[in-house]
Formats: sequence, structure tokens, C-alpha cells
Amino acid sequence: MEIKFNEVSYTYNSNSPIKKEALKKISLSFEEGKVTSVIGKAGSGKSTMAELMNALLFPTEGTIEIGNFLITSKGIKKNKRINDLRVNIGLVFQLPEEQFFNITVKDEISFGMKYFNYKTKDIDKRVSDALKMVGLNDDYLDRNPLTLSNGEKRKVAIASIIAFNPKIIILDEPTIGLDNESKKNLIQMIRKLKMRLNKTIIVISHDIELVHTISDHIVVLDNGDIITQGDKYYVFKQEELLNQYGLKVPKIIEFSNLVYNRKGIKIGYRDEMNDLIKDIYRYVK
Repeated sequence: MEIKFNEVSYTYNSNSPIKKEALKKISLSFEEGKVTSVIGKAGSGKSTMAELMNALLFPTEGTIEIGNFLITSKGIKKNKRINDLRVNIGLVFQLPEEQFFNITVKDEISFGMKYFNYKTKDIDKRVSDALKMVGLNDDYLDRNPLTLSNGEKRKVAIASIIAFNPKIIILDEPTIGLDNESKKNLIQMIRKLKMRLNKTIIVISHDIELVHTISDHIVVLDNGDIITQGDKYYVFKQEELLNQYGLKVPKIIEFSNLVYNRKGIKIGYRDEMNDLIKDIYRYVK
């Protein structure tokens, strides 16, 4: 499913003297079957955008099109129910505890399928498969999700979304609390969801290295405005602009730029560190 923001604004406490405009006339498309990352400093409007897509919030102005659904300031149009939308959109919160409702991991992961009245006799298998996809096993089924480590909580939160198989998956700061091995597993999972299952994936993150690795398209927000957007090659070439808004480029690009500025050697854009090392060796040789 594709998502389109049409001149969308959102203001918190709109009728109050302390109102805050979180998004300002945003027009933007999230392409179906692609990974789009949204980056920006805290308070730039990233999480607000995610909550609008899942109809946790409704725009103050403008409209959002998600497949056949139309979200306006008054709610969802075209005689659609809110759960008809949400069954298609899985949102993993920045703080996993905010989406936990149950006292066991098994019940937590199966909650979405039961809530949306899935017609399947094999819920237990889907719960187990979702756990395996995030790097956990059946030993966690009877554990209380609130007693898990931060990284384990995040994995369970992701598994609870994967289990009910939404067409769109939104991950808000998915690497918080994850060690390096778990981050690698997350990257593999995102690639599998995109390549094998054709999911539309939206990642909201401060983790520039993750964004560089997985993204087809990147949107940069600041104070509710889009500063720049495009594929990662276009966005991360704008190092000066990103620095202006408190954002860094990935280390591999930072190093390439350093080599060019100090040695005059233009290595070019590389996705992987191994490719960069090969290029450096060729110049040294």
C-alpha cells in the first residue's frame, strides 16, 4: 500500500495558547514495497507523522491517502472503519512498553490476530514463526514481556506486529536497546519483509548507519518541515546541509569525504565497508 500526505499539518493543543505546530503542510509519498526512512532531530515531527499514518492522530489540515482509505481532520472517510485501516498498518512504538497489554509473550504476540478476528487455526505457529524472525525462540512464550531486557522487549514488540501480517510496517527507533548482533538480525528481517513479502516499511530513526544500510528513500524533517528528501545517495551527499540541522552522514561516507579533502582521492559512494577497503587498497597499491 502506498501512503500519500497531501498538505498535511498537525498542531498539538490547537485551541490553547501553548499550541505547537508539529507538521507544516507536508506533501509526501511513501512508495509501496520500499523502505522509507524519516530522520531528524528530536521534536522534528517524525513520531507525529507515524501516529497520523496509524490514525492515532488526525491531521489538523490536509488529507492522508493510504490505499483506499482517506484520513481527514474529521476521521476516516469513504465509510471505512478505523480497524479496517489498522489491520493493514503495524506500528512498533519507540517505547515497547506502550504497546504491551498482556502478561505473557505468547498472548502479546497473538493479541493482534485475535483482536482483528483472524480466521486461522494455527495462531500458535504464527506466534512461534514471528519470534524466530526477530531472533527469539519458544522459551520466551510464557515469560512476562515487561520483565525482559530492553532489547528483548523491542523484539517482542516487532514480533507482535509481524504476526498479524500488515501490509505496512512502521518502526519507530527500532535499534534502541539492541546490540550489534541484534541490529544485524533486524537488518536481515527488514530486507526479508521487503524482498520476499513486499511490505511497505517506514523507519523512524536517529541511527544513521541503519538508515544508510536499509533505505530506498530518505526524508529529512526539521521543526515540522521537509528539509530534503531523495534516495540515500542524494541525501547523504548533502553533508553540509545535514550538519546544519544537527545530523551526521554515515561513517563510510564521512571517511570517503575525509580522504578526498585531505588526499584529493575521489573514492566515490560505497554501500559496504569491504568495497571501500578494496578501493583504498587499489589506490595504495
